[in-house]
Amino acid sequence: MQSVIIRDQNILGGEPVFRGTRVPFKVLIEYLEGGETLDQFVDQYPSVSRELAIAAIEEARSSLVSQLK
Repeated sequence: MQSVIIRDQNILGGEPVFRGTRVPFKVLIEYLEGGETLDQFVDQYPSVSRELAIAAIEEARSSLVSQLK
């Protein structure tokens, strides 16, 4: 399965972005930390589907949990 969050030196200097976009993953985290909703994020960044955003959150959670074990 391909990661939905990618790093490519040719895209924003290697900052993690949503696959197929130039939208940094950290922007989603900042939206959520700031009290905005997932729907507000998707409305602002239409190149990121709701499904892609949810998959990215799940992928990040899984990665973090595996590092804590």
